[in-house]
Amino acid sequence: LPVLPLCRTRGGSPLLLPANGVVAPSSSSPSSSLFFSDRHSKGFRLSDASDSFSFPGFSPNSQAKRERKMQHQHQHEAGTPPLFPSTISEVSLSEEFQRDEQSDELRIMLSGGGTGGHIYPAIAVADEIKTLHPTVRFRFVGRQYGVEWAAVQAAGFEIVAIQAYALKRPFLSVANLLLPFRLLKSMAESWRILDEFRPEVVIGTGGYVSFPVCFVAALRGIKMVIQEQNSQAGLANWVLSAFARKIFLAFSLCVQYFPADKCMVTGNPVRPSLRAFVSKAVARTHFFPSAGKSSKTPQVVLILGGSAKANNVNVAVLNMYSQMLMEHKNRYIIWQTGHDGFDEMESLVKGHRRLSLVPFLERMDLAYAAADLVISRAGAMTCTEILTTGKPSILIPLPDVAEDHQTRNASIMTEIAGSMVLDEEMLDSSTLRAAIEEILGDESLMTEMSEKCLRSAMPEASRQIAEQILSLVDVSHK
Repeated sequence: LPVLPLCRTRGGSPLLLPANGVVAPSSSSPSSSLFFSDRHSKGFRLSDASDSFSFPGFSPNSQAKRERKMQHQHQHEAGTPPLFPSTISEVSLSEEFQRDEQSDELRIMLSGGGTGGHIYPAIAVADEIKTLHPTVRFRFVGRQYGVEWAAVQAAGFEIVAIQAYALKRPFLSVANLLLPFRLLKSMAESWRILDEFRPEVVIGTGGYVSFPVCFVAALRGIKMVIQEQNSQAGLANWVLSAFARKIFLAFSLCVQYFPADKCMVTGNPVRPSLRAFVSKAVARTHFFPSAGKSSKTPQVVLILGGSAKANNVNVAVLNMYSQMLMEHKNRYIIWQTGHDGFDEMESLVKGHRRLSLVPFLERMDLAYAAADLVISRAGAMTCTEILTTGKPSILIPLPDVAEDHQTRNASIMTEIAGSMVLDEEMLDSSTLRAAIEEILGDESLMTEMSEKCLRSAMPEASRQIAEQILSLVDVSHK
């Protein structure tokens, strides 16, 4: 497709110009004065208009050109912006288009969602950038009813809604027939959102909600970076990689899916609270005030049912938790069921003072600090949090996710962290209980798994990514 020139009225409304950079006169607004650039000319210069259209005080003859050049020089020397600049970098399309040279404000847009594994890395990066550059202004883009909507607001950031549509599997599904039209609609919304905020950098952290925002940003020439959490590239990030300035990866194995010269293996960014030290005894007391009264050393099992089809995990735990607590008086369970499964589990579970049953853990930092063993799906961010906190783990990969990335994540965790893996087909109360006893019954194995995690962790991922992003816009930081 030909690249259309950028055009805007003084009032701020966008216009589309033909590829030759010439616009015909408009009867509805004959007095509108326009700034536009011909992208086909060298150096993004301001194009000459045809005789059929004239700007106020702007004549195509050479005398007028010389006068404008002199006026430009005088205004530049006087410190005032020229009325008709010679390069696109000098064109003030609106007062918000470029960062005010007298202000430190930097605008960054972030998009990702669908699961916590896509949105929490974006929040972690935003937190780190805010630490390095306190005057930055953020705007997230996500679905109003997605997990990102509540998570971003809880983190204290602004978020705007967009309608986004997922690509169904298999690709030739009838459900995808309307996808091209829906994608065009999402791109139109993204154009409007970008036009209003005028970011200097757009960060995509995966999920189908990020694709239209990042793709339109690339079309508009806005600097765009992506972050891939999994060991297998997601479809949205794989397509966007062709347009990205930088690609931040969690695993070195993922480099094969992207242009190698753009890649940087940083690990996954995690929430700052998870990197802070919290005493295990203090964390245990938050969930179980009487935990310190036992004569034996307490053992805490953290079960993360999460939001991604946690029913099979919940059922396996339901059928074995009571017997385990009865046989081990020093054992405690923190059980996150996920919002979808909480009501059912609450109605079936018998209350117990050594069991904490919740739909969602607000203080994940305390949950990890209290835990001796983590049982979870093999989402990328959970794996990263296990590495960062140094916890022995039992992983149950969800089999029917895009590109089967959880199975790949679990395989890597087995290699680098010694994690035990249970396939979904093998999962039941007896296999889960046997895995728990094997790990908690062997202190040396727990120590070995913990040490492997900490050696493989990359806790500075958030800062590395933040510094790289700030370097793209020549922002100094300490």
